[in-house]
Amino acid sequence: MRIASAVVAGGLVLGAAACGEAPDDDNNAGGTGGKKYSACMVTDVGGIDDKSFNTSAWKGLQEAQKENGDIDIKNVQSKAEADYEVNLKGFVNQKCDFILAVGGLMSDATKAAAQANPNQQFAIVDADPGVDNIYPMQFDTAQAAFQAGYLAAGMSKTGKVGTYGGLPIPPVTIFMDGFADGVAYYNKAKSKNVQVLGWDKATQKGSFTNDFVKQDEGKKVSDALVAQGADIVMPVAGGAGLGTTAAAKASGGKYSVVWVDVDGCESTPDCSAILTTVVKNIPEAVKEAVLKAAGGEKLQAKPGFVGTLANTGVSIAPYHEFDSKVPADLKAEVDKIKADISAGTITVTSKAQPTK
Repeated sequence: MRIASAVVAGGLVLGAAACGEAPDDDNNAGGTGGKKYSACMVTDVGGIDDKSFNTSAWKGLQEAQKENGDIDIKNVQSKAEADYEVNLKGFVNQKCDFILAVGGLMSDATKAAAQANPNQQFAIVDADPGVDNIYPMQFDTAQAAFQAGYLAAGMSKTGKVGTYGGLPIPPVTIFMDGFADGVAYYNKAKSKNVQVLGWDKATQKGSFTNDFVKQDEGKKVSDALVAQGADIVMPVAGGAGLGTTAAAKASGGKYSVVWVDVDGCESTPDCSAILTTVVKNIPEAVKEAVLKAAGGEKLQAKPGFVGTLANTGVSIAPYHEFDSKVPADLKAEVDKIKADISAGTITVTSKAQPTK
């Protein structure tokens, strides 16, 4: 869920150019004393502690460094979208061996930097700019969100569930499409009519905060969905969604949340309100890419990496505090959906899906 600096009247307005923060070095003094391999990450404007996307990518670099002490890692945090190009260029000038861009909104800046520096190894999460020296890591989160939608439909007491996004961009709407289709699959299997509020897959229209940071905006949108009867809400809005988890926790069980990206029981203080999480295994994808590159392997832009249920690139998290509340038969049905999607028996589609 990448972050817009500001959104005015539906249009993206870039913040004034500002220098990103000084790189954050997190070097390991271990290793063999040989030449260090430098892996450098440019965050989106959510920052390194967004409890979501950027945090996950940084964790991948940290895990790569733990496994190979000859890897040096650092990051620079973008304060505005105008920082992307500046920060990427800064790492090129520092002669980083591997430069990671985090998020689909960084696609254009990364493409420009890669084309200007064809011998530099770049990588990006949640985009495929189609350039040979950019290794794309994308995630078919519609598959795991399909499971979450089925689960939510099965757990809803009101017969209404909701979802909303930060911006109508592919890394956001792919979750919403999968969620809506999972609810529809439940309805067909059970002859029910659970409604999805906040998103219409057919028209690709729905509810958005136009922000990935402001928790009050997330709360405002989810309050509206809950007022319409939703008792389970899936925010796909980065840190803005924390406004929803906090309100759900405070509601005393009136409604609960499906979180996204990183297991909400590990990344937020609101586990008691979180039914499950649609997880992107960004850390593992980033870790593997860096380790391969540091080992001398040429990262292939085609096909890159696409995370699926079958390769554990996406998943749903454990039910944690809801484990005793989810009926055993519903758990079994959700598990079977994973097997059926992995085997191709169920086909999940979304206009926002990455190409394999």
